[in-house]
Amino acid sequence: MASQIALLRGINVGGNRKFPMARQRELMADLGFEDVTVHLQTGNIVFADPGTPPERTARTLQDRFAADLGFPVDIMVRTRDELAAAVGANPFPEAAAEPRTLHVVFLAAVPADTAALDALDPAAYAPDEFRLIGREIFLRCPDGIGRSKLAAKVANARLGVPATARNWNTVTKLLALADG
Repeated sequence: MASQIALLRGINVGGNRKFPMARQRELMADLGFEDVTVHLQTGNIVFADPGTPPERTARTLQDRFAADLGFPVDIMVRTRDELAAAVGANPFPEAAAEPRTLHVVFLAAVPADTAALDALDPAAYAPDEFRLIGREIFLRCPDGIGRSKLAAKVANARLGVPATARNWNTVTKLLALADG
């Protein structure tokens, strides 16, 4: 059976917006989802694809999680095939050999307004670079994301759609989990 992957934005291990892995599994089971695996406590849930469109699954999860947690949670859902397509679309294949340098920002939808990204001068941020491909922004930061001025600009770009980022290790691990 195919899988869907829910990517939650802004979930923390401790402090504000805490959402323990056990509770994530519980709520997924309460909603009738099966074969649930939670990877890391930061909101990566792989589960059997119920045949529901990912956007509808995202709305169902957002409504239930917000009701249970008392705060809104943006959720991007991808099917296994959509995640595999994103991995295959990586415009920086050489960075996959150093996965700490590569991140994927998952967007809830293709942004209608990309002016904030289009205005970024790539030369001003070299060697860091990014590419928007559909609903994903690929971000390569050879010196690490923590020191990257480009990463901060991409994160603060007002694209009008919810977004959440994952490092390449997490992205490929989620695909492996979706593959069973």
